[in-house]
Amino acid sequence: MSPTAATSRLGVRKMRPRDPAQVFRAASPLELFFDLIFVVAVSLSSAQLHHFESEADIGAGVGAYLMVFFAIWWAWMNFTWFASAFDTDDWPYRVLALTQMGGVVVLAVGTTPAMASGDFRIAIAGYIIMRLALVAQWLRASRSHPDLRRTALRYAVGIIIVQLLWVGFPFVPAQFSVPVFVVLMLAELAVPVIAELGVQTPWHPAHIADRYGSFTLIVLGESVLASVVALSGALEETEHVAQTVLIGSGGFVLAAGMWWLYFSVEVTDRLGELKTALPFGYGHYAVFAAAGAFSAGISVLFAVVNGESHVEAVAGAATLTVPIAIYVLGVWFLILRHRLPAAWSALIPIGAVLIAACALLPAMGAPVVAAVLAAAAVMVLLVIAVEASGVRDAAEASETGVPEASAPGS
Repeated sequence: MSPTAATSRLGVRKMRPRDPAQVFRAASPLELFFDLIFVVAVSLSSAQLHHFESEADIGAGVGAYLMVFFAIWWAWMNFTWFASAFDTDDWPYRVLALTQMGGVVVLAVGTTPAMASGDFRIAIAGYIIMRLALVAQWLRASRSHPDLRRTALRYAVGIIIVQLLWVGFPFVPAQFSVPVFVVLMLAELAVPVIAELGVQTPWHPAHIADRYGSFTLIVLGESVLASVVALSGALEETEHVAQTVLIGSGGFVLAAGMWWLYFSVEVTDRLGELKTALPFGYGHYAVFAAAGAFSAGISVLFAVVNGESHVEAVAGAATLTVPIAIYVLGVWFLILRHRLPAAWSALIPIGAVLIAACALLPAMGAPVVAAVLAAAAVMVLLVIAVEASGVRDAAEASETGVPEASAPGS
């Protein structure tokens, strides 16, 4: 049903579920604005990760980054799936969505103290603002459709319980913070699983695919922007112009390859049922986090070349190649392996391992720039493999009704 239907007094609409079969459903301007607000938080967390990695404190930086990024990703994901099912676009819906965005801003401000000193108070305050605004949305939904009332109330109650637990997290002793965080994270992940056990919310598969694709583009775009800014600054201060340019060029090729792999095939038909949609949604934590770490790795390599980093060359190269390898593995596991012929599909994880292994080249006497260029070369080969498999031609043929040609090697 269109969100413009059933308007009552004062412009408040009954929050009826959207039609999951609606044609040409795309992201709304409010959703796109929501994504842009989240990019601020991703950018700040990536900048802090770069600081940790440049100071050779990689383990602590990665751990803090993954914790902060979970809050960013989880809040975005919950809003996305709710909006896919219940976006009424009336003024209360917009006010609550904007309130969630305000919480994102607070969370973004809190990323620096959370990652730098382990002070999560500001970040959790922003997180709670976002989550309580979502509770209000679920309570609205529970009053609008009898069949979905229990599902919506399960969401609302589950979120409230977990948020009460988060309030106590800043007071947890430092030695127990990671295990307690993992427990709370698992509790968060369990809420949708439990809530959807009964009548499932009517998310729109094509809309979900569009939203995840949009956020992937935004995170990759933010990484390219951060890389360009770092490159610009490095060129003004460095004597190693050639190496700096090569790192920037290799970084762009890697980003382009990451985009190419993600958007090689359609995923809509795998998002119609909970058993396939849930792994897709949860698995993107690794994909998004790795893409966000990509810009930090490029910045670290610029610092290594200019002698401004305390990290060794191999570890510095790994800050770039390992996140990219994780991204490639994530895209393969969630998307490509369901479409590629078996022989071609096997090449993708092999290529991911090779990309990660490129970080070892400086240990063999090669300059650090060689790791970037080698990883970029492997990425190009992976793109060629996906194209040679014929998977995109097959997808286009199925959409247009034109008989597909045999895939090479089939």
